[in-house]
Amino acid sequence: MRVSGVEAFYERDGDDRFLPTAYTRGPWDADSQHAGPPAALLGSAVEQRPGGRPDMGVARLTYEILRPVPIRPLTVTTRVRRAGRSVERVEVGLTPDGGEEVMRATALLMRTAPDAVPAVSPARQVPGPGAVPSKAFFPVPWDQGYHTAMEVRFAAGSFLETGPATAWMRMRIPLVEGEEITPLSRVLTAADSGNGVSAELDFHRYVFINADLTVSVHRHPEGEWVCLDARTMVDGAGVGLAESALYDEKGPLGRSTQTLYVAPRG
Repeated sequence: MRVSGVEAFYERDGDDRFLPTAYTRGPWDADSQHAGPPAALLGSAVEQRPGGRPDMGVARLTYEILRPVPIRPLTVTTRVRRAGRSVERVEVGLTPDGGEEVMRATALLMRTAPDAVPAVSPARQVPGPGAVPSKAFFPVPWDQGYHTAMEVRFAAGSFLETGPATAWMRMRIPLVEGEEITPLSRVLTAADSGNGVSAELDFHRYVFINADLTVSVHRHPEGEWVCLDARTMVDGAGVGLAESALYDEKGPLGRSTQTLYVAPRG
């Protein structure tokens, strides 16, 4: 784990190997990453896939979170499964040194052409980030992590309240040291926080762990800020669903969902 002198979630160590910094650390386990940065790392691999066409845009990413992502060097694998004229499918995976694959994703890309069809999308339905205050994360027992790498502004709710919430999020640091942040990376780094901002149960008493993440976008994101208008539903048997309407400052952007394992803590 890299700590000193690196203001990014990852350092690149070759073409496909990355060294996580302490900024990737999640709020629950000192040895595990928040799923947002590795999700963005895999999304970046899709954008940088060999032979990628500039007219193909990511429309959907579905992640399987197979086990906690450790704060250890990671290797990304990329496989183009179908490269059609209008649709492309790409598989990406993440494996720590000396371990098994911890996260994988399937990406669906579609051919895009400016002004090919009439655009249909409502105006933004949430207050913009400039109209709402910054709020701190809930107390975290370490000084550096995802909670310090992200700026959060709540238009409704907060980390310390249960129930639906509307949160604007912005990366304070790059995904990879020395590399420009893409708009898609900004969305993917934030999207995994939907179940956290909209928790319906007291996190001191219950765990609500997402085993997957699906992000669908109907247009290319713009700007630095990403909004999650999020809510969580939980069945008494212990299965939950978190869903978030995604926005940027231009307006509605897409949706994300997370399937949750819910149980009493301990």
